[in-house]
Amino acid sequence: MAAMRTRFILIETSHPGNVGAAARALKVMGFDEMVLVAPRYSNVLRKEETIQRASGANDVLDKTRIVDTLEEALDGISHLCATAMTPRDFGPPTRSPRAHFEGLLAQGGSNVPQAGVSDLGSSAPAWPISSMGFLFGSERFGMKNEDVYKCHVALSIPTHPQFGSLNLAAAIQLVAYEWRLALGGFPVGSPVPEVHLADAAQVAGMLGHFEKALLEIGFLDPAAPKKLMPRLNQLFNRAGLTPEEIHILRGVAKAMIEAAQAKR
Repeated sequence: MAAMRTRFILIETSHPGNVGAAARALKVMGFDEMVLVAPRYSNVLRKEETIQRASGANDVLDKTRIVDTLEEALDGISHLCATAMTPRDFGPPTRSPRAHFEGLLAQGGSNVPQAGVSDLGSSAPAWPISSMGFLFGSERFGMKNEDVYKCHVALSIPTHPQFGSLNLAAAIQLVAYEWRLALGGFPVGSPVPEVHLADAAQVAGMLGHFEKALLEIGFLDPAAPKKLMPRLNQLFNRAGLTPEEIHILRGVAKAMIEAAQAKR
């Protein structure tokens, strides 16, 4: 599943900005295959608005193909998902993206029926499927019935029932996110850098420096030191100091000594 080919197909797009924004949406989710079917502008991939809205996803635009018919765009796709908010009386079942993808994963991982697989109904594909296609309709007209009928499932993004209209690029972003999540997603956050802690000799040297500083400012009484230094030793051991932090603390100790000596 993780290596499955994924294609996003946009039918009769009318706004160049949506094409650029769609390329950006795909790139941030790790996809790069987009096909435009009969867009309003034949030079849409070179329009300034398209390139600006792509925000650096020029490699996706460079790979994007323009074809005349939907049949050309579907070549090589084994499982096709329409994106249609309104269920059709005739045609594929309507599912939310997450529910459908979870069902695909469950069915693809085992020949034994699992929870949720039977709910896929006629949307359940014959495994193994080798490629996934997502079909998006025109901004002005949405998806035609005959295009929806070509699909195994109609994906409907759960939105507010009284205001469910989504911008084309926003819909692509949401579907791309859900599909990437189903495929395993990407790690969150930057890799944690390896931390090298200061060794015992470095900590001991810093403590000696600190002891001199505490004596200089009168905080440590040499006649009655009690357990101040051993307690500080334990405190710094628990802190797990790095060499850089040792350097900072020795700088603090040095400044304390210099300030005390300057007052004399």
